[in-house]
Amino acid sequence: MATRGSVKPFANFNANGDAEVLFKAMKGLGTDEDAILQLLTARSNSQRQQIKAAYKTLHGKDLVDDLKSELGGKFETVIISLMTPPLCYDVTELRNAIKGAGTNEKVLTEILASRTAAQVKEIIDMYKKEYDCSLEDDITGDCSGYFQRMLVILLQVICLPVLFFQDIQAHALFAAGEKKFGTDEDQFITILGNRSADHLRRVFDEYKKLSGFEIEESIKRETSGSLRDLFLAVVKCARSVPAYFAECLYKAMKGIGTDEHTLCRIMVSRSEVDMLDIRTEFRKMFATSLYSMIKSETSGDCRKTLLLLCGGDDA
Repeated sequence: MATRGSVKPFANFNANGDAEVLFKAMKGLGTDEDAILQLLTARSNSQRQQIKAAYKTLHGKDLVDDLKSELGGKFETVIISLMTPPLCYDVTELRNAIKGAGTNEKVLTEILASRTAAQVKEIIDMYKKEYDCSLEDDITGDCSGYFQRMLVILLQVICLPVLFFQDIQAHALFAAGEKKFGTDEDQFITILGNRSADHLRRVFDEYKKLSGFEIEESIKRETSGSLRDLFLAVVKCARSVPAYFAECLYKAMKGIGTDEHTLCRIMVSRSEVDMLDIRTEFRKMFATSLYSMIKSETSGDCRKTLLLLCGGDDA
């Protein structure tokens, strides 16, 4: 299956040769950051894992440890992220979001709303294997209220049959929000927690016919805070995952300061999945290219790496 990623497997791949290039880039006085970023952004994650194994065999050292000791700051963060297998990267980000200082609701929302049912199942299994505890228990212990309940529903990876219930559910959403004083959050959680994007899109179409509003408008009026962000993320991902990520990237760069953590996480995790589609949506939605915005809002080796992951300009 062809992917829509900006990073593809390198055609004339030689793991031993690449391991030697990286070793030389870090040997002696100073580090050749440019050689490191040019090589690693031109290899797929699977190839990077083979380079890591070859490096260990040839030099008896851990490539990631050496990179950490030679690099620093945001550049180190993005390079180490590139060296992490995608599933492990999601699991680590979720763990840090829960167990770090405070709870990072943005990370929990972004990952659990955008991944497929199969990917969520893999995340749950890997989390248990890595940390010997359940992701659901950790989320339940760290989050609260309707936000917690919606995350737990998303972890159940339930997909209802696509061809049924959309009109009934559209009526239920209307009754739970626009039609009543106050909001029945449980009804929203039950319906939006279904992981079939096709089914949800049909519900949204029925909802618009019934209420005259897009579901996003009603969610913004009826809910607030982290729960609103989570509901909107689920709706946007059901409509278009690339458009959702394009908006997340834009928000990470606009305004005062750049949210480098979000920028790095999305650019790394989507570089082999749908970055080309994200770029197209970004251009359509914001009348500028993702490439040019990264260029103006970031700096140094981190900027160079993100621009290479972007894979081109759509100006």
